[in-house]
Amino acid sequence: MKRPLFCLGLTAAFVALGQLSPALGQTKGVRIDPENPRYTHRTQHSRDGIGKFYMGREIAHVMGHLGAGWLERPSRELEEKPQTLIRSLKLKAGDNVADIGVGTGYFARRIARVIGPKGTVYGVDIQPEMLELLAKNLGKLGIKNVKGVLGTIKNPNLPANSIDLALMVDVYHEFSHPHEMLQNLCHALKPGGRIAFVEYRMEDPNVPIKLLHKMSQLQVMIEATPHPLEWVETISVLPRQHV
Repeated sequence: MKRPLFCLGLTAAFVALGQLSPALGQTKGVRIDPENPRYTHRTQHSRDGIGKFYMGREIAHVMGHLGAGWLERPSRELEEKPQTLIRSLKLKAGDNVADIGVGTGYFARRIARVIGPKGTVYGVDIQPEMLELLAKNLGKLGIKNVKGVLGTIKNPNLPANSIDLALMVDVYHEFSHPHEMLQNLCHALKPGGRIAFVEYRMEDPNVPIKLLHKMSQLQVMIEATPHPLEWVETISVLPRQHV
């Protein structure tokens, strides 16, 4: 069964662009990943990236826990309009939501209020330090329906068929293994469950974010193509991001 996908998309047919041929493994400075030929590694790459490429896109460096303060910056309210985003997701009381790359819980805290005590937010992060900050922030506010989950670079470690919505805000472009992560996220979705990609608009040169930390609508659709996902809609309500 194909599951709904909120993605940055065009209604045109998916096109598998940007994938590198295995023959390029013999090209100087380019090698095929020995574990998964979907990925390539290049010696010449952006300093903002890890030198690993997927479907023509270089994967960006992960923001470490030492940069956690940026997630709670006061200007984020105006730049990203979190309440507008959450309203656009049309969550219901009792929903189970996975906040992938939860960080300090900026969105998880807000979502927890919407879904109420019968719902659960699974706050997934691969950095234990981020989960410690999450727990600290939740404790201060007395929020009980957010559960921290330590994921891996390939797996969010969520129960199968448990999630109504998986939300990824400005994190998908940093996944070192995006194919595996999406594959495992699909396993975690309930039938009819949704995945929401929220990324800074590559198409807009006025968005003041480093290039590798943006994604185009088409690129997200291309990368979703191998998975049992079906595009539903693109939501354009935020100042700098697609949903």
